[in-house]
Amino acid sequence: MNKRVKRFKEYLKEKNLDSAIVFKPENRRYLSGFTGTSGYVIITEDKELFVTDFRYVQQASNQCQGFEIIKHTDKKTIYDILNELNLKKLGFEDKFVTVSQYNDFNEKLNNIELYPLKDMLNRLRTIKDEDEIKEIEKAAQIADKAFEYICSVIKPGITEWEVALELEHFMKKKGASGTSFESIVASGKRSSLPHGVASHKVIEDGDFVTLDFGCVYNGYCSDMTRTVVVGSATDKQKDIYNTVLEAQKEALKHIKPGVTGYNVDKIARDIIKEKGYGDYFGHGLGHGVGLEVHEEPRLSPLGKETLCRNMVVTDEPGIYLPDFGGVRIEDLVVVTEEGCKVLSKSPKHLIEL
Repeated sequence: MNKRVKRFKEYLKEKNLDSAIVFKPENRRYLSGFTGTSGYVIITEDKELFVTDFRYVQQASNQCQGFEIIKHTDKKTIYDILNELNLKKLGFEDKFVTVSQYNDFNEKLNNIELYPLKDMLNRLRTIKDEDEIKEIEKAAQIADKAFEYICSVIKPGITEWEVALELEHFMKKKGASGTSFESIVASGKRSSLPHGVASHKVIEDGDFVTLDFGCVYNGYCSDMTRTVVVGSATDKQKDIYNTVLEAQKEALKHIKPGVTGYNVDKIARDIIKEKGYGDYFGHGLGHGVGLEVHEEPRLSPLGKETLCRNMVVTDEPGIYLPDFGGVRIEDLVVVTEEGCKVLSKSPKHLIEL
């Protein structure tokens, strides 16, 4: 039994559940190691089962170490398999299953009560083990190399779309399986859009260019943002940039075990408010990163969770001025025993291309 399954069983016991079924892809992979697209993890007090169809039996046998592999068919459905286990209280992913799926389970299971797992698996996944941190760090290293490369590509006349394509192509060449999310490349006035995914806008001299991107390496995501200026920065651009940079660096000093996401967010937010830009920082400071690019915990005005060692989070304050432009600077960091380790190594000083 792997350590993740053992911890999950301890959570189930605390909630007086004798079993759980898991099929959200990220949770399924977290517990079993399975990277395919179809299957169920079933955990009971004395069993670890992986149920899939004929397409994935061989793959599951190779990847799901310690699991008994069971093939479901039209004649032996997932409901039949669960009923044969004589379960009483079955936990399910209430934030992932559809109403239709829930109704099917509720109708086809015999005398098995369904209980929502709520945030149980999210809580497990917030604390990364050493293997997970290594994969995230590798993804961050690929993104750093991509930033260095893309700075040699960006120039007046190229489109945001072309920049995004270059980023994706470069990261895949370096070993990434894909991007963590649709890359944000927002230039000029469009840089005031916090989630301004790449358009066909032509980048011009004097533009801010905000680059928010990441890649997936062995299933784990990276996430970083840098903002550059094409040509020479104006005084106003420098003021906005330096304000964001000060807030970002100060927040890093406060990311450590025992503080809440709210407290770290407030550090950065207060600096931006003091400089007169408080109304232009409208999102949270950061979020967890792992098998998904947006996970718990949240660093935001609503971030009540306390940071713990081996959580991986982002620190990404921003200022966005409509009809002018915006700046965001984001690092990916892992919480250590006494502070945090920054995984994003790309320079943060104002780069004028």
